[in-house]
Amino acid sequence: MGDIKGIDEKIRELLIDAVDDNLEEVQDFVNASLGQLTDNMKLEMTMSIAVEEIFINVSHYAYDYKGGDLIVRTHLLDDPRGIKVEFEDKGPYFDPLKKPDPDVTLDVEQRQIGGLGIFMVKKSMDECSYERVDDKNVFSMVKFIPE
Repeated sequence: MGDIKGIDEKIRELLIDAVDDNLEEVQDFVNASLGQLTDNMKLEMTMSIAVEEIFINVSHYAYDYKGGDLIVRTHLLDDPRGIKVEFEDKGPYFDPLKKPDPDVTLDVEQRQIGGLGIFMVKKSMDECSYERVDDKNVFSMVKFIPE
């Protein structure tokens, strides 16, 4: 079970081991923050899929399925209203946003393997960013709440 800490009334963070078994706890953590803004089930599902993609990428690629520290931070935004979710890991440098988008016009058999998940995250979120800070990967995604 992860360690949840409230930074202030708008920022919370979860320190958790990045292993697949903890995915549901991470999704619940993000959805609890999102629930403070809206009860839109479609938005919750969109966010859950994006959280799953980023979490699994960290678990599998940053830590090679062996687990490692992951901080998931949620920021509730006021203007425009929305949520920012950050994933901070200590894995090797990897900027998923530099990977070229897959050519979704090709037949499935002709497409290269990989990259579809990050592509879906980029398409479903309003903003995505990456930075390397103090030897840590920090991936952020923002979803604004429709009026």
